[in-house]
Amino acid sequence: MTSKLDKTDSQWRELLNDEQYRVTRQAGTEPPFSGEYVSHHENGDYLCVCCQQALFSSSDKFDSGCGWPSFSSQIEHGVVSHHGDHSLGMDRTEVRCRHCDAHLGHIFDDGPAPTGLRYCINSVALNFIKKEE
Repeated sequence: MTSKLDKTDSQWRELLNDEQYRVTRQAGTEPPFSGEYVSHHENGDYLCVCCQQALFSSSDKFDSGCGWPSFSSQIEHGVVSHHGDHSLGMDRTEVRCRHCDAHLGHIFDDGPAPTGLRYCINSVALNFIKKEE
């Protein structure tokens, strides 16, 4: 993993479209079942839309029915960081890209074995790189 990426607010605004900026830099959420990767099933890696850090693998993606892409683990331990989130009257754990601090979504403990985790991630926070079969 590379060193921490730090950009100014105006640099992020130039790099991202309005929805990407709202979700990743202002901790927004896209509407459920609206994202590009909710029903996406190609083989490859999901990258942070802000910095292109590889975050999740298609081999760990599953259909949780929650309306957002769900993954049972990170592509590599430590590529996402966990933070307490007490907004909207809920106690949740937010996940961010460790490289650029982009808000990605939240993690829950109701995922499949072996991890039991569900990384619930906004599609707009991701890019996808297809792997050849």
